[in-house]
Amino acid sequence: MTPHNEAEKNQIAKTVIMPGDPLRAKYIAENFLSDYKLVNTVRNMYAYTGKYEGKDVTVMASGMGMPSIGIYSYELFKFYDVDEIIRVGSAGAYTKDLNLYDVVLVNGCYSESSYAKTQNGCEDNMMYASDSLNFYIKQAAQENNIPITIANVHSSDVFYKENNNYKELYEKYGCMCVEMESFALFHNAKVLGKKAACILTISDSLVTKEETTSEERQNSFNKMIELALKSL
Repeated sequence: MTPHNEAEKNQIAKTVIMPGDPLRAKYIAENFLSDYKLVNTVRNMYAYTGKYEGKDVTVMASGMGMPSIGIYSYELFKFYDVDEIIRVGSAGAYTKDLNLYDVVLVNGCYSESSYAKTQNGCEDNMMYASDSLNFYIKQAAQENNIPITIANVHSSDVFYKENNNYKELYEKYGCMCVEMESFALFHNAKVLGKKAACILTISDSLVTKEETTSEERQNSFNKMIELALKSL
């Protein structure tokens, strides 16, 4: 147990699927898992442990932003002996090459965040997913006919930016879309010798101004969820 997680150590599986939204965690448990049990309700950051096609898995929300996922992923890796975390979340497109509902597998993420420097003095501005996890996710995508785009992303601390320089980030770092958590997750995995990956669904576009509703973000995006679970 930790100040943020009331689950007993044996109630958390070695693999965790981590959406940002607690209600998406609930949705995944109710629609994809069997024999699931709610194991954490602290701060309403729901965690459910059950089985997917006979394999143990925990689905736990991370909340929004790097400080939040930084806490939950660190505790899961460090105190619950979790081996791997696959983040599933939404992202905003930086290019017309990505459309609403497209699925993106993150290769690396650029961030101007101070999270890594504050956490252990690391001054890198790029963090990368685990090659082995991404291998299995790509394999699952191929076997289940789920189209994916493999890309670098921008992991931002700020949702509402006054001067959005997304074109520069796309050109300089190859960031095809933006989200707010993967940099901290990948950093924690690197520090603790664990594995992490991130699968995203395009929920809006900064280029075309298209966007999905909050309800669609909470209760859809099934291809991304299926891909994360199939990769187990």
